[in-house]
Amino acid sequence: MKLNKSNYRYDFPIIANWVNSNSKVLDLGCGDGELLNYLKKERNITGYGIEKDPDNWLTSLKKGINVLQVDIEAGLPEFEDNSFDVVILSKTIQSMHNTEEILDEMLRVGKQVIVTFPNFGYWRDRIQSIQGVMPESKELPYSWFNTPNVHLCTINDFDNLCKSNKYKIVDRLVLTDNKSVIFFPNLFGALALYNLVNH
Repeated sequence: MKLNKSNYRYDFPIIANWVNSNSKVLDLGCGDGELLNYLKKERNITGYGIEKDPDNWLTSLKKGINVLQVDIEAGLPEFEDNSFDVVILSKTIQSMHNTEEILDEMLRVGKQVIVTFPNFGYWRDRIQSIQGVMPESKELPYSWFNTPNVHLCTINDFDNLCKSNKYKIVDRLVLTDNKSVIFFPNLFGALALYNLVNH
């Protein structure tokens, strides 16, 4: 049966394009397991998830996802070096306290790393900030008082982090409403997707 892609987030097909068929994939902060479920159908991957929230963890289990209830802030000591073809952190990095440590761990256990995050430099977010309120949008759907986000960043910030830590960027794609943004992406892009590899 043909998968109805409209039922999934618009960035899922792009992530899938960066994942080789039959890969072994680890999804950190996998939520309800929808991304892994999508990749299973589209790329025939062997998927594993890590999710701290008990409700999401249970939902993933009910979908047949192999998921551990672990706090990724503690690192990934249970996994050996290069034990996964791909490690994914999708729309989760902004809620992490130890960003560099997590990226280092991802690049240790995975041969390839995919990171996606909402761009805090997006012009609509900037306007809200100028108006004196914390931004809310499709990519940042929380109010200031209930947001899980602790480290919002811009595309330029993440580029600088990759440069300073010598993370090798294989590909980068910036989107707004499912359209690629090339002109001033840090200003006009709502969502950033990065494809990194370990050395």
